[in-house]
Amino acid sequence: MIKSTFRILALTLSLLLLVSFSVMAGGSNRAGTASGTQLLIPVGAKSMGMGGANVASVNGVEAIFWNPAGVSRSTNVANVMFSHMTYIADINVSYAAVEAGFGDLGRFGLSVKSLGIGDIPVTTVESPDGTGANFSPTFMTIGLTYSKLLTDKISVGTNVKIFSEQVPRAGATGFAFDAGVQYAGLGGVEGLNFGISINNLGPEVTWDGTALNRTAKDPDAKRPTSQYKLDAASFELPTFIEMGLSYNLKVADAQNLNTTFVFQNNNFYDDETKVGAEYGFNNMFFLRGGYSYGVDVNEGHEYIYGPSFGAGFNYNFGNLDMQVDYAYRTVDIFDANHVFAFTLGF
Repeated sequence: MIKSTFRILALTLSLLLLVSFSVMAGGSNRAGTASGTQLLIPVGAKSMGMGGANVASVNGVEAIFWNPAGVSRSTNVANVMFSHMTYIADINVSYAAVEAGFGDLGRFGLSVKSLGIGDIPVTTVESPDGTGANFSPTFMTIGLTYSKLLTDKISVGTNVKIFSEQVPRAGATGFAFDAGVQYAGLGGVEGLNFGISINNLGPEVTWDGTALNRTAKDPDAKRPTSQYKLDAASFELPTFIEMGLSYNLKVADAQNLNTTFVFQNNNFYDDETKVGAEYGFNNMFFLRGGYSYGVDVNEGHEYIYGPSFGAGFNYNFGNLDMQVDYAYRTVDIFDANHVFAFTLGF
């Protein structure tokens, strides 16, 4: 049984690493050229309060975004979560997710994330200060999740995501995959967990629409007016891989301290290291903190995110678990991020 377990884990990790190394090229020298960057925007207050360093220990409905392998570690029949974040540049991020168990088949989830960017003035060559009209871009991601416990120690999971980016008369639609693994009790040490996930694997994305149509006029009026369409370039998705450890220590009766570490390798941005911690009292009150840093930050590629903090309250009403969480993440140049999340477990 032990040999079979390690074979499953070794095969799964090998496949994830093989795929990830094949797409990780370029790094920060390609910053700003990815498509579908809305996929990178995090959700959920618990993990953000820990600096996003939660790939090894995240579980339940919040794991849909951070590591789908953790979804199968939920102790409830079903969970639903609503989250709202004030992001940079007055962007609001709304998120809703639900997941439920179906016996030996595993657990399935559904998630929806949308960006509220607000109204943007319409400008043209003739009216660079604005025409008086406004438009509001629409950015949305819908995901389906599957997760399963292979053994009492190993869990796996995957997401299939469809995302849409639309502005007046132009837009793009694409799809991406996530995959993750968690291993509990690494090396036979209770409370020591390992996690790995690869996110946003998918084909290149191309924008299209009537906004790319152009009219060509001969200034000498010797040729008739003709119509043509610009060919938009295709761009890769912002794929990244995360590997992390967590250690959950019982410091006293009804008191736990979970410490986490993550290394993130990106194909378009600087690599990141993340550390986080969560103190829990009686599984009811939680305090969190975390820090993330760009490893290879070069001049012109400044890392704008700083320390993060959070708190949570969990209460059980018989067969109903209710949790309210808040996270605060410092940001250079822009206002800080505020994240609120409300979770129900049945």
